[in-house]
Amino acid sequence: MKDKNSKSSLLHLHNKKQPKPGDLIEIFRSTYQHWAVYIGGGYVVHLVVDVQSKSHTLYLEFCKIVLKEKLEEVVGNDRWRINNYLDKKRKPQQVYAIVKQAIGLIGTRLQYNVATSNCEHFANDLRYGKPTSRQVAVVGTVVGLSRR
Repeated sequence: MKDKNSKSSLLHLHNKKQPKPGDLIEIFRSTYQHWAVYIGGGYVVHLVVDVQSKSHTLYLEFCKIVLKEKLEEVVGNDRWRINNYLDKKRKPQQVYAIVKQAIGLIGTRLQYNVATSNCEHFANDLRYGKPTSRQVAVVGTVVGLSRR
């Protein structure tokens, strides 16, 4: 039995709702948000830096790998929330399809580009079938405004 003050109990303080399979998990890191897809049983599938890859010479473009890890381990001490923010604009794929596709990608190495294929693009592609990133849109808007 887990102690009331254990890490997994503390997670519930960050997010009152329990995630359901197919939910997008937004994790608040110090300078950015990391995204994952909840697949059930306390696990998420997410896109992380592939430390084995030799091709990460550019900061903006390098290889990432799809991993299945415990939500509490991915979150660590950071805040997180369930954030299916596009549900009002796009119809989510069937939960079974989201989870099956996510599991099928575990261990896959993918080319990563902060502007076109980041962890938020990855998670949204699994849930909605279309890669999207608000973080990139916001940065693009700020960069566009600063050039005027």
